[in-house]
Amino acid sequence: MTALSVNLNKIALLRNARGGHLPDVARAGRTCLEAGAHGLTVHPRPDARHIRADDVHVLAGLCAQRGVEFNIEGNPFAPPRPAYPGLLALCTSARPAQVTLVPDGDGQLTSDHGFDFHRDGEALRPLIAALRALGCRVSVFVDVGNPDLGLAAALGAQRVELYTGPYAEAFAAGDPEPALVAAAATARAAQSVGLAVNAGHDLDQANLGRFLAAVPNVQEVSIGHALIGEALYAGLSATVRAYRTIIDASAAL
Repeated sequence: MTALSVNLNKIALLRNARGGHLPDVARAGRTCLEAGAHGLTVHPRPDARHIRADDVHVLAGLCAQRGVEFNIEGNPFAPPRPAYPGLLALCTSARPAQVTLVPDGDGQLTSDHGFDFHRDGEALRPLIAALRALGCRVSVFVDVGNPDLGLAAALGAQRVELYTGPYAEAFAAGDPEPALVAAAATARAAQSVGLAVNAGHDLDQANLGRFLAAVPNVQEVSIGHALIGEALYAGLSATVRAYRTIIDASAAL
């Protein structure tokens, strides 16, 4: 069955907009897990605009206590700075179950493209090895249609996360089928070279079921922005339970 990992970045963004400790990121994480989420995701950025290093350690402890997966996303090439020790340093101290490498520039509002493995591969190779030596599973963010998934596997990655933003846009425009066909083909190509498949970005309650029905053997979806937005209307626990209902139904197909 596909696992649901809830991304807590937007909770931290709301807290940071006012300062102080509210809303409480750890309490939100506990609420998501108690409602049925299989794990938690964070994407700390160098400017500390939302999730901070101290949040990472608190949430790592929560996930360890609950026996669930903690997934840290980040740009492995971003250098340390005063509020950000660097992705490898964070993972060394937090020991997440999974690290998802994403090629975000410092100024990016959100992740919007996958890696070019011909350009970045040799720089990624030692970082992937270092993360795996910590006991972390390593996933790399890829565009649907990436032709170099075999190279990703050769670099040591164990999973890919399909960037689903274009699918979400196509779904909203009423023509998702070509994007679904392409995503399914990319998933099969990844699996054929030994990579498991995750997915994330702009997935929501409206488009998730269709995606999981079309794309084979998705191991995990990481959902944050839409889930937190929907929770403003329906409540966090109810929203997580609604996502679990969609995922559980897809597993029964």
